[in-house]
Amino acid sequence: MLTDTQLETSKAIQQRTGRTFHVATRFLPERVRHATYVLYAFFRTADDIVDDPDPASVAVRRERLATLREAALGNESTDDLVISAFNEVRETHGIPDEEVNAFIDAMAADIDPHGIESYRDLEDYMRGSAVAVGNMMLAVMDPDDVDAARPHARALSEAFQLTNFIRDVREDIVDLDRIYLPMETLAQYGVPAEQLRELQFSEGVAASVRSELGRAEALYRQGVAGIELLPADCQFPVLLAAVLYAEHHRLIRDQEYDVVSRRPSLSRLDSLRAVARTWWHWRRDPDPVRAFNRASAIPLSAGDSDSRSGEGHRRIAPRSIGRSARGVISRVSAWTVD
Repeated sequence: MLTDTQLETSKAIQQRTGRTFHVATRFLPERVRHATYVLYAFFRTADDIVDDPDPASVAVRRERLATLREAALGNESTDDLVISAFNEVRETHGIPDEEVNAFIDAMAADIDPHGIESYRDLEDYMRGSAVAVGNMMLAVMDPDDVDAARPHARALSEAFQLTNFIRDVREDIVDLDRIYLPMETLAQYGVPAEQLRELQFSEGVAASVRSELGRAEALYRQGVAGIELLPADCQFPVLLAAVLYAEHHRLIRDQEYDVVSRRPSLSRLDSLRAVARTWWHWRRDPDPVRAFNRASAIPLSAGDSDSRSGEGHRRIAPRSIGRSARGVISRVSAWTVD
């Protein structure tokens, strides 16, 4: 059983470094919420080895990741609260070694600055950095038909990761000397990698970002379509996470796709409004696809519709959210969100 100290340590890490995800996590049932705190803390521990602002040498960081891998797989003892907690969650929920190894491999790939040549290369990277995370979360949620849910979990995990990559273009270049937008996309719109590294915005950069947003949004639709396969008490939190992450797309469009001049960031009010919208539509009609279409910042695709409900994608005015949604706002207004 996880100790109170392990849980509080893991929760504090998520609250401090993954504040948007923390909001959605708080709505998970306890049996999943506690494990999610631990998983996130483990992911952050590995990420911190790679992205240390005052990094050790490549060899030292690789050695630290190798040590982390062995401890996370239970092959070496550890007195680290986060890693010992992760071991317990891994064993309790039957998380395969394959997923742990895929995640650590992706972290190791980030130690040397590099560019992603093609979207296929990015998919290969996201197998560890995103899909492995989604698969671990599936193991914790334990849906009745995990095989049916897995492709949707993969799509949603990739969508979250792509949103982060697009949102963080400036930060990744300035702080980490990395570009995650595929070079083939930049080349398609006439953007040399060096131009992006120098944070020079252009119509080509805007077109590249617009293209990757479209790719991410198709993945959101595919991912959200599988939320109904999750346990009932996990569906709203996962839907809320999708709406919150996708809310960055509205900010990116408001900035006319300029993610090199400044990083788009959700305000606390932005996040609370997204929570209220999602809760309102979910309470009216607990269908994940319809609720996402109505609450999210992602427009319906040309071949998509909300015909099952007779309503299109619309926003709600704050004064019309109702007592139940205001109650949700009162619950989350004290939580720190970005």
